[in-house]
Amino acid sequence: MKLAPRLLRTVSMVATLSLSASASAAITSAAIISSTLSPTCLEYKVVGVCYWLFCTNFGCKVRTSTKVRHYVPDAVVSAYSDTGMNPWSEMSSLGSPNGMAQGGNDGTTNHVAENNMAKFKETDVIGHPGGATFSQFASGSGYACKGATLPLVPYFLSSLDPIAWRYGVPEAVYPEALTPGLREVGNMASADLWGNIYPRSGFLHQSNDYKTGAIMAQRAGDLTTRNGQVHVYLPMLAKPQDGYWPAGELKEGDSTTGKWQELTPTLSQSCAVFPNNGPQVQAADGGYAWALWRPYSCCQRRGQTFLGSTDFQ
Repeated sequence: MKLAPRLLRTVSMVATLSLSASASAAITSAAIISSTLSPTCLEYKVVGVCYWLFCTNFGCKVRTSTKVRHYVPDAVVSAYSDTGMNPWSEMSSLGSPNGMAQGGNDGTTNHVAENNMAKFKETDVIGHPGGATFSQFASGSGYACKGATLPLVPYFLSSLDPIAWRYGVPEAVYPEALTPGLREVGNMASADLWGNIYPRSGFLHQSNDYKTGAIMAQRAGDLTTRNGQVHVYLPMLAKPQDGYWPAGELKEGDSTTGKWQELTPTLSQSCAVFPNNGPQVQAADGGYAWALWRPYSCCQRRGQTFLGSTDFQ
């Protein structure tokens, strides 16, 4: 039986609209590595001068080197609806179900016409695999800084942190979780409130699945860039050294602490902070991934003793 031309066009239009509203979330390591070639995310700048004392048997003199600042893709942060379904295909087995973390997906409602707002996401933070490619790319602009992470190392797997991630213990009673307007992404005044950072758990009351994934990524980035949090994780923090100033704590809405590059369901060549005004494609399978880029400053060592640095105004 053949469809009439008008009906065929209607079916085609519906299919096109469906694809534009949702997409498959799977992504591979190769695609993630190639995403590091982004000048807008790199944001390479010369910001000052470093001074070094260089000594030999014939005396000492002061040498200088250029102080630079740029962003480094430290980690891939994935948020997905069901345990073991990380959209980063090669890493999905790391979040496999265990005795205390099984299943997932959103809650249920008895009202068919009512959108369920209780959403859940597992979230993984894994060292970005594109370190070598990025270093070569960044070196094309000059001296390049190293990041705080190792490729493919898991810094946070929510399935291994079930008490805090699934039950919100103890952060559900923290002042940040109980005080409206404190530690939120977006705000009510602009009618664009995406969600709260605390408690840093896998549940959120939000009807938009994309925004839910973004909040989970922000929560995971928030805890992994701090020491001493009540979660099972590894901190993504490097120690300052002579001529090296690593990134610090991530803060929502503040690009000077870090920014996000969407990897899936759409691959972006630029970075932004949440809430962002770009396309917000909701993944058909509830899986999202972003690269977390963080700012580092450094200068090339040109002597035995670091004397200090001067930043340009």
